[in-house]
Amino acid sequence: MLAPLVAGCGGGDSTESTPTTTATTAALTKAQLIEQGDAICAEVNAAVGSAEGSTESATSPAAQAAGLYGGMVASLKNLGAPQESEGYPEFIAAAEALATAEDEVKLASERGDAAGLETAEANASSALVSFQAAADEYGFEKCGEGPTPLSSASGESESGGAEVPETVEPEAEEAPEAVEEAPGVAPETGGGTGGGGAAGGGTGGGSSGGVGPG
Repeated sequence: MLAPLVAGCGGGDSTESTPTTTATTAALTKAQLIEQGDAICAEVNAAVGSAEGSTESATSPAAQAAGLYGGMVASLKNLGAPQESEGYPEFIAAAEALATAEDEVKLASERGDAAGLETAEANASSALVSFQAAADEYGFEKCGEGPTPLSSASGESESGGAEVPETVEPEAEEAPEAVEEAPGVAPETGGGTGGGGAAGGGTGGGSSGGVGPG
C-alpha cells in the first residue's frame, strides 16, 4: 500500500520542475556591426587623444591608451560575429593581437620596466597599424583611424575669436578723420569772397579818381 504513495510523491516532484530556456540574440548584419563598431572606435579615439595630451594623470599616457584599446577590443568582440562572416575572422584576429600587445604595454608600465615598456610600445604600435588596416579592409571608417587630437580644434576656435575685434576697430577710427576735413572748406570759401571785396575797392578808387579832374 505504501508503494503507490511513494510513486505518487515522486511523480509530484517531477511535475513541479520547469524546463530552462536559453535566450538567443540574433546576429548583426555586417552593416550593423560596422555602424556599432565605428561608434565604439570613435569614442576610444577621442579618449586616447585626450589622454595623450594630458599631463595631470599619474598614469602614463601609454598605459592609459593600453587600457582604452583593450576595452575597445572587448566591446567589439561582444558585438558578436555578423551574419556575413567573410572577412570577419581576419579583422577580429587583428583586434585580439592589438589587445595582447596593449596588455604588455600596460604590464610593463605598471612594473616600471623602461626597457620592456619601449619594446612593448613598439609592438603595440605595429599591432595598431595592422588592426587599422584590417578595419579599413573590412569596411570600418572610425576603427581605421588613429587617435583624435583635441589641440587643433581648440586652436581654430581661439584664432577665430581673435579676428573679430581687428575688423571692428578701424571702422570706428575712420569717422573722426572725415569730420576733421570739413572745417577746412569754410576758410577757403571765405578767402574767395574777400578777394571779391578787394576788387570792389579798386573800382571805388577809380571812381574817386574820375571826380578829381571834373
